[in-house]
Amino acid sequence: MTLPLDPHQREALLLAPYAQSSVESRGRRHDEPETGHRSIYQRDRDRIVHSTAFRRLEYKTQVFVNHEGDHYRTRLTHSLEVAQISRSVARLLSLNEDLVEAIALSHDLGHPPYGHAGEEELAHRMRDHGGFNHNRHCLRIVDALEWRYPRFPGLNLSWEVREAIVRHYGHFEGELAEFASQGAPLLEAQVVDIGDSLAYDNHDLDDGFRSGFLTLDELFEVELFAEAAAQVREEHGDLSDRMLITRAVSNLIHSEILDLVAETRRRLKSGSQPIDSIEAVRGATEPVVAFSAPMQKKKRAMQEFLYARLYRHYRCQRMAEKGKRFLGALFGEYLREPGQLPPLHLARAEEVGLERTICDYLAGMTDRYCLQEYQRLFIPFTDGAGPR
Repeated sequence: MTLPLDPHQREALLLAPYAQSSVESRGRRHDEPETGHRSIYQRDRDRIVHSTAFRRLEYKTQVFVNHEGDHYRTRLTHSLEVAQISRSVARLLSLNEDLVEAIALSHDLGHPPYGHAGEEELAHRMRDHGGFNHNRHCLRIVDALEWRYPRFPGLNLSWEVREAIVRHYGHFEGELAEFASQGAPLLEAQVVDIGDSLAYDNHDLDDGFRSGFLTLDELFEVELFAEAAAQVREEHGDLSDRMLITRAVSNLIHSEILDLVAETRRRLKSGSQPIDSIEAVRGATEPVVAFSAPMQKKKRAMQEFLYARLYRHYRCQRMAEKGKRFLGALFGEYLREPGQLPPLHLARAEEVGLERTICDYLAGMTDRYCLQEYQRLFIPFTDGAGPR
């Protein structure tokens, strides 16, 4: 079968009735003419990839800060892995792959430097000034802080991508009320939520071993990993530890995807009201995209292991606390003397307030730029690239 070039015709042929089609999008905040060869979600994806915030993810912490090694995941490689996994699931479920990809590539744009530790520090500093949350900040980036078009601020993304950004793992009120009464998230958004956790759980096992923070014996305490490794040894025999872990993680991702797709298909058809339309998706009272109960139990055990053995490892804790100190010191210094902020950023203070201006500036930094700025402001005889 030769598929048509028009993206809307392709969607009509390929998408399930419960998928979000481009022609049913609620559109953009600012009116724009759409092109014939790309759907609204394809254009969203391209805008995200070309944004400054997306490029900065290369030097933002996932678990290990960038200077710890060249081979660890960053926010950028993690986002690409989430997009890969989520798009595979979307194809198997006949969902809108372009929408899934746009959501996946944008889901971490709002993270500050130094990962969740950086988010905690900014939330603490902003507790009396509107708070800080990386999902809300992501929406600020795509709605206001990116400036790539002469007629409007932001990237002017579709309503569906913006909704998925702010409802990632949660529901928010206040200034996000436009998304609060829409019912359950779209299946495409649910896929990315699970694809995110699937990616970081498995790849953190890999990075944890590569770093030396986790041993092979410790990894075998994780039931899911032990099962995947046994399959690898049965197929390939004895392998090096590095190769065994690489193939086990790959097998583990594959088995989780198969379980996720099978359970989701079951939920689509089960119950007195099968999920056969967008309206049915929005009206669902429980997640439709989900793992089976046995897989959920095993994944919880793996996440508890990672939290106890990797994320709470004393060296990870040291890196996290160091990042908090950098951000806290910079926030206080800019607040003490705002004239040290770059003029383009300082000019926004009258509009959004000084604290929010400082927060926006710090949240946009990469790990290494934050360190360099700390050195410039607090360490004598340095230009941020190291002592002279």
